[in-house]
Amino acid sequence: MPSNPAIERNPETPPRDVEPRHRADARHDVWFHHLVRTCALLVVAALLGAMLSTLWGGREVLFGEGLKFLTSSEWNPVSDSYGAVAPVYGTLVTSMIALVLAVPASFGIALFLTEIAPPWLRGPVSMGIELLASIPSIIYGMWGLFVFVPFMARIEPALSATLGRLPVVGALFDGPPLGLGLLTAGVVLSVMILPFVCAVMREVFQTVPARLKESAYALGSTTWEVAWHIVLPYTRTAVIGGIFLGLGRALGETMAVTFVLGSSYDLTASLLMPGTTISSSIANEFNEAVGLHRSALIALGFLLFVVTSTVLLIARLMLRHLARREGDR
Repeated sequence: MPSNPAIERNPETPPRDVEPRHRADARHDVWFHHLVRTCALLVVAALLGAMLSTLWGGREVLFGEGLKFLTSSEWNPVSDSYGAVAPVYGTLVTSMIALVLAVPASFGIALFLTEIAPPWLRGPVSMGIELLASIPSIIYGMWGLFVFVPFMARIEPALSATLGRLPVVGALFDGPPLGLGLLTAGVVLSVMILPFVCAVMREVFQTVPARLKESAYALGSTTWEVAWHIVLPYTRTAVIGGIFLGLGRALGETMAVTFVLGSSYDLTASLLMPGTTISSSIANEFNEAVGLHRSALIALGFLLFVVTSTVLLIARLMLRHLARREGDR
């Protein structure tokens, strides 16, 4: 009977083509490692390139004016006197207003979609949230200018008559009923960042194990107690990351706030008065800017990089601190 070479082969001896295949796999892994590392380095290089280009473009103001540019609120292209305090102040104030309004609303919507809403309602509401995220910013700006600004002009007298008389926060709501101002821009920004924050919260709320929530409900907890003591602690790190994602979106928004902000460099504590932000200042004046004026606008762009990077750094440190605390537990 003829012998079968496949049967007589020693089972411990690997086939002849295994070793070349291992070498090819190792070579492909090296290529893939270099490819993905190059992609990551391209992101870092693009970010550093943008920051260095804005630093170089604004060198005449940043290095020539020094601290005066960072501490002055005067902005006068006629006399070539520029200060970044008003744009930076407007950027931070409008972003904080947007967060204060958008985060509670996003939390409520995400909680409703994951814990309360019936299945037939979750689809339409989720689709509406996604549609809000897909609307271009200039559409938000036009809606704010033609619809929301007249509405704010009608309710601002009531705000001044009520909240404006309070001893502590009264100065924040003191001003003429123009409709244009920091408060209007903050509300429009809150509508813009709400879909992003809500989407993150909804996705992470769905990752909470059902057995944890069912155990809490079995012990007699209400929906609010389950959300506050089970869902939110379990997803706290991701929720904070989503909030800072929305903040980063608000800090760099341009067209929406340009329509409703009023473009004023007067520094005031009132939220009802017109103001400006870094991005809106660049959008309004860059086409006509020359010489030192253009350098000042590019320097504002560099400051926006610095402000955004600082916010993201604070977010990473906060998330790392929370992760360390959870690890200690």
